[in-house]
Amino acid sequence: MKKISLLVVYFLSFIYMEFLYRILVMDKVFRLSNINMLLFLIFFALFFFMISKLFKEKENKIIFYTSMSIIGLWFSAQFVVKSFFDFYISFSVLQIADQVGDFLSIAVVETAKRLWGVALIYIPVILAIIFRKRISFKQSGWKKTLIIALCTILSYGIYYVGLNIGKSEDYSAYDLYHSVNNPSLNVEKVGVLNTFVVDTYRAIFGFEEKLVLNVGKPAVKDPLPEEIVYNFNNLDIDFENLKNNTNDQTIKTMTEYFESESGTLQNEYTGIFEGKNLIMVMAESFNEIAVRKDTTPTLYKLVNSGFVFDNFYSPTIYSTIGGEFQYLTGLYANFSSLSQFRSGKNSFPMGVASMFQEKGYNTFAYHNNSYVFQDRNVYLNRLGFDNYKGCYNGLEKLMNCGQWPQSDVEMIDVTYTDFINSEEPFMVFYASVSGHAGYSWGGNAASRKHRAEIESLNLGYTEPVLAYLAAQMELDRALEQLITKLEESGQLENTVIALVGDHYPYALTVDEVNTAATYQKDGTVEINRSNFILWNSEMETKHIEKVGSQIDVLPTIYNAFGLEYDSRLIIGKDILSTEPGLAMFGDNSWVSDYGTYFASSGNFKAKKEVEEDYVKTMNQIVRNKITMSKYIMDKNYYKTAWDYIK
Repeated sequence: MKKISLLVVYFLSFIYMEFLYRILVMDKVFRLSNINMLLFLIFFALFFFMISKLFKEKENKIIFYTSMSIIGLWFSAQFVVKSFFDFYISFSVLQIADQVGDFLSIAVVETAKRLWGVALIYIPVILAIIFRKRISFKQSGWKKTLIIALCTILSYGIYYVGLNIGKSEDYSAYDLYHSVNNPSLNVEKVGVLNTFVVDTYRAIFGFEEKLVLNVGKPAVKDPLPEEIVYNFNNLDIDFENLKNNTNDQTIKTMTEYFESESGTLQNEYTGIFEGKNLIMVMAESFNEIAVRKDTTPTLYKLVNSGFVFDNFYSPTIYSTIGGEFQYLTGLYANFSSLSQFRSGKNSFPMGVASMFQEKGYNTFAYHNNSYVFQDRNVYLNRLGFDNYKGCYNGLEKLMNCGQWPQSDVEMIDVTYTDFINSEEPFMVFYASVSGHAGYSWGGNAASRKHRAEIESLNLGYTEPVLAYLAAQMELDRALEQLITKLEESGQLENTVIALVGDHYPYALTVDEVNTAATYQKDGTVEINRSNFILWNSEMETKHIEKVGSQIDVLPTIYNAFGLEYDSRLIIGKDILSTEPGLAMFGDNSWVSDYGTYFASSGNFKAKKEVEEDYVKTMNQIVRNKITMSKYIMDKNYYKTAWDYIK
């Protein structure tokens, strides 16, 4: 009986794994870029076929089964991480891999839930073992090896030429290969294996995305509001002198970029909260589906009064630290930036605590889980928080830090006395944890605490959804208690509460989220729609229709509190200004006031009529903002720029 060639086994196995992976985790399985993926798989199969035919039969078998097992493990890891944490693995993700380690028990449970998918991924390996006698592992002679090597080189050449298919389109395979470093888009467009090779190359040799200066404003049909009367929220920085005194070409380009930016104008809300206290909350896994009049009445009140942001998003980019980074810096998160953030080496002259301290505020920061989680103690200190307290550097003496997750109510109860009677205005940052996954009655203390309440409503949801809503009730009761204490102390009318979520509850599937949502959300953009609370008990309710996201919160707060900052050097923009609204997501998709763009498919869903080049211009603006956020951190640009303030 004729034996099956290893080349056929490799090629069919790779095709099977790639398309199975798409079926398991992606909304769209077939797209034009599949051609590029198939061309690459021909090359990849030929390469492994060549390696697996170099030695004697026994050694070739070891190479084959080892390589196939490792490739299967890589697909399995990508499947588990993407379906639970909602991002793809790349070499740079290892820089924050301790997040998985810190919640190892949850990771083990979530992996166990997905063993069926892992089993499906390993079917080619299983079949290769069963039919091992039908596969040819015979060593090739030198002539045949040379032919295979030439075919491998030729196949790569064909793949490279094939990159030109749809070359001019934004985020085409060509664009991703030459100009864009986005593992999410790479996986979705050209496959897991191709992305692994590209990512490996870039990890070794480096890769820089290029800025395109003077992109200009996107053309739209309806004119933007007239920009008159107000001054810009900018500092007097000598950009020209900065350019002339650096030999770093990237810093020169960055400076040209910032110099070309106008910045955002002050507005009718500039200084509206000047001198008031501020309490900022980063709410773990908070999402709009948690805001209900029957289960979370305090959240419901805060979301629907004060400033009401009707089109706000909390993009899920690398889990908790990504959301917190965006909230506290106004910059877009990527692994390089987060690594720098955690190192504590960067200068933050516009750091939130430092800015308020300059105005005479007492500042405080609290977290009811481990105070060193993902180096929070380091980066909060760099932002100016010099008395940050969490579990195991003080809070454990005051509250129960041994349960999981720890109680937001307890955190408020044992910390409010630190600041509430302060003679000076205070600024407080709370990083909550009660809303954290996993969502079950057995594994989540916050969910168990409110189980009877949520079950009494007979909502008809599955246990994970009910447990999530119950966990968010703990956050609600914490805020209720905080407001009560502020009122009792006479501080409520003089205090502003700002709250955003770090990410949507990605431990729930999109279908589970949609059971509790008021409309059907997609898994890329609308799954991230959430709420931004900016509330004071004395203000009238004001609806803000403009699109915004986490990175816009900091400049919005700075403007509302009348703080002096440079709006050009913060990538997010004051949502209350005349700057057009924009929210950017992990795969370079975006939402503006005029529509939604899905980078993976290239589809634009318009809300308003736009000019023909609108999407292309916006894509470049988004890429510039993302790249600039990375460069600001990589180059420690704030330290450089502040040396040139006049």
